Amino acid sequence: MSVTSGVSADDKAEQDKAAPPPRNRGSSLRKGEGKLGLYLITPTIVLLAVVIGYPVVKAIVMSFQKDPGLDKATGMFVSGGNAGFSNYTHWILQRCGTVSCPPGTLGAEFWDSVGTTFFFTATTVVIEVILGMWMALVMNRAFRGRGLLRASVLVPWAIPTAITAKLWYFIFAYDGIANRVLHTHILWTGDQWASRFAIIIADVWKTTPFIALLILAGLQVIPADTYEAAVVDGANAWQRFTQVTLPLVRPALMVAILFRVLDALRIYDLPAILTGGGGGTGHATTTLSILVVEQIRGGFNSAAALSTLTFLLIFLVAFIFVRFLGAHVVQTQQRQQKGTI
Repeated sequence: MSVTSGVSADDKAEQDKAAPPPRNRGSSLRKGEGKLGLYLITPTIVLLAVVIGYPVVKAIVMSFQKDPGLDKATGMFVSGGNAGFSNYTHWILQRCGTVSCPPGTLGAEFWDSVGTTFFFTATTVVIEVILGMWMALVMNRAFRGRGLLRASVLVPWAIPTAITAKLWYFIFAYDGIANRVLHTHILWTGDQWASRFAIIIADVWKTTPFIALLILAGLQVIPADTYEAAVVDGANAWQRFTQVTLPLVRPALMVAILFRVLDALRIYDLPAILTGGGGGTGHATTTLSILVVEQIRGGFNSAAALSTLTFLLIFLVAFIFVRFLGAHVVQTQQRQQKGTI
């Protein structure tokens, strides 16, 4: 059968086979955009490598060097040298030379500081997540004055931590507001557990708005018709919260918990200013970051080893959150777009 212009169907088929395949314009554009994006972020990557990578590598190198000081065998001043893993065993095994570090020395406080750091982290994050979820649910509702409430809630988070610590230092003074209101005589900055709870209260007051803000951002993207469908199906308020709100806000919640946990693991200024790292036994509120600063006064290389251990600890926690607990921002965003969560 022939077609117009006198070209047969067989000839037309042969021409179509000989013609080059059409170019995928969209694919070419995506490749060009990918290269352009790589060129744009390269300066930032180089800058981060210099600002972040160099100090980390330098600290690791220093951690394998001895601190300068007096040689006990000769009584002469030595400039240092290769220390091997002795700086790490000093902290992990609490060894001072060939003997165990005596009580009261910094080496003997390592595991106590680890426990104190994790205690502050676990306690504050749990309380902040519960209060932050409640605050986010309240701020997500439509009512008069909602904008003013959101702005006022963020005030504690906007205050610098040093000022927050001084504010609560006066509140928890022996003749301060806390004891007067409670009609007690508690040594909030001197007793072991009272000083710990004072730090927890101050940290919760300051950082809960941050958690609430991130959870609120997750609540804002939940479609209203999802709740309407749940109401039609007969779900009560608790069922809507556990079966609709929590699953849909989980990505934002996990990211908020990740950020807060990493921030709490390196807590320094609040306990350092509020209690000086002391309280009760003398080091009841000493965290790893406070221990690092105290060790810097005695030797940089040993402090570098402690800083490296702290870095590895925080990195391990972050890896667990991202790998096993779903706190991956990019993946959760992609899954949300595909409608799989």
